[in-house]
Amino acid sequence: MTDASISTKRRINVTTDLPHQTDYTLALNGEYSHIAFDEMRVLANKGKWRSDVFKVDANVPMDLEVGTGNGTHFAHYAQKNPNRTVVGLELKYKPLIQTIRRADKAGCRNAAVARFHAFNLTDIFQPGEIDNVFIHFPDPWTSPKKPKNRFVQKMNLDLLFDLQKPGSIIEFKTDSLVYFDWAMDEIRLSKYNILFETRDLHNSPIKAENFETAFEKIFLREGILINFVRLQKPHQ
Repeated sequence: MTDASISTKRRINVTTDLPHQTDYTLALNGEYSHIAFDEMRVLANKGKWRSDVFKVDANVPMDLEVGTGNGTHFAHYAQKNPNRTVVGLELKYKPLIQTIRRADKAGCRNAAVARFHAFNLTDIFQPGEIDNVFIHFPDPWTSPKKPKNRFVQKMNLDLLFDLQKPGSIIEFKTDSLVYFDWAMDEIRLSKYNILFETRDLHNSPIKAENFETAFEKIFLREGILINFVRLQKPHQ
């Protein structure tokens, strides 16, 4: 990185240093720069998302989606929850811009995205700044097996616990049973309460409330079961 203020936990390239800019990198720092932040500009948002980005009162809920993909859930959630704000994190430029473009075209004024590594959340959020968190179909890192790269692990859960407000939830969905079983072991070591857990979401009591992401529709067509867990940070 070219800036010492970036956390050294996980390092990513700096968009403005890329020798060849694409339509997506240009959109990130151009057309959508007021609601889409690269890995450098986003640092200024820490503790100021509500006041400076969304321009809402300090008590308005602010949720986080880690890994937005092409943004189908992100835009749906923002549109269905106009009284909440939502921040999406995504590393890849094309889905990042697809995500914010989808939300913007849907008329959402409560949505913003950032290109940032999810392992470094404490660089861009203050303790107690986040409400609910959604983690849908992250890379399972099963081939090659590199569990240290899986986002849902105790180290990151400890970070999220401090960043979330009491009573907030985390929802985690994955098609990988290997990842899910491994993550559940990590979750049981964390401070979160498990509200609901299933290895077959679409034959569970909460099927009706579930929004099917683009990835999810593909997995369902292939007969792959969806694993799901909902956690909560205790109120006290």
